[in-house]
Amino acid sequence: MSSSQPLRGVVPPVCTPLDASGEVDTASLARLVEHLVAGGVHGLFALGSSSEVAFLTDRQRAVALETVVEAAAGRVPVLAGVIDMTTPRVLVHAEAARKAGADALVATAPFYARTHPREIALHFRTVRERGELPLYAYDLPVSVHSKLSTALVRELAEDGTLAGLKDSSGDEGGLRRLIVALGGRAGRADGPAPSFSILTGSELTVDAALLAGADGVVPGLGNVDPAGYVRLYDAVRGGDLDRAVAEQERLVQLFGLVDAGPESEMGRNSSAIGAFKHALRLLGVFTHGTTAGSQIQLDEVCVAHVERHLRDAALLPVR
Repeated sequence: MSSSQPLRGVVPPVCTPLDASGEVDTASLARLVEHLVAGGVHGLFALGSSSEVAFLTDRQRAVALETVVEAAAGRVPVLAGVIDMTTPRVLVHAEAARKAGADALVATAPFYARTHPREIALHFRTVRERGELPLYAYDLPVSVHSKLSTALVRELAEDGTLAGLKDSSGDEGGLRRLIVALGGRAGRADGPAPSFSILTGSELTVDAALLAGADGVVPGLGNVDPAGYVRLYDAVRGGDLDRAVAEQERLVQLFGLVDAGPESEMGRNSSAIGAFKHALRLLGVFTHGTTAGSQIQLDEVCVAHVERHLRDAALLPVR
């Protein structure tokens, strides 16, 4: 990856297929990489939230990352999630990612213990220095319980610690303020951090984020419909806003598949990840729709909900 140009485009967080016993299904994972690359994506984010990184053992993480890197075969950059609670644990994952051939690292702030912004800055600087690869921050306050401030991100962008940020905070106003702080919609060629990438993690407001000046998107739903997100990205970049809005609205409807599991019976993460996996199974990419334990599995009624959304979005033939 170039250190002088920001990462741009569609970079899906790659789902991790599991077999019936809960082990990584490497054949299905390799097919998913082909599905994503054929859809025109600009990069792959392995071991993110949609990859169920928090549910995988270190051995499973290694198998998943090595499979993604091998299947990508240099056609697109592979960003490796090195997410863990503390700096020493993240550094172990960073070393494994470097040895596996990843092109960049993605880390959250430390979590579990309450962490001061100065400690967060030290964490990122340590991971960047010792990880030896470009480092992207993952702003995920719902899980990490720590929001990365605009001032801290700008500081770490300006000193070269961070190559970019994946914003999954849900704070659209905060994202806009960060974009402005780093140079605005016109770009960062003359701004304080010219090579810094800002990527939104919100599948539903990609058109607005790109128009505001974001460089790309990391959409979990992009596992299911990578070509749709690429069309959306290309439409915004090409100035065809009507086409961009139409594509975004189609993807909003498709996103309804994440509500497959009833709230009274299962968590929203279990429902969403299960929906992505069963969608990929229905599309012929995955062999199983198994999610990692102890998440509740989708039943036949839930899977029928997913299938209806795929047909409505023209990803499967209408019966």
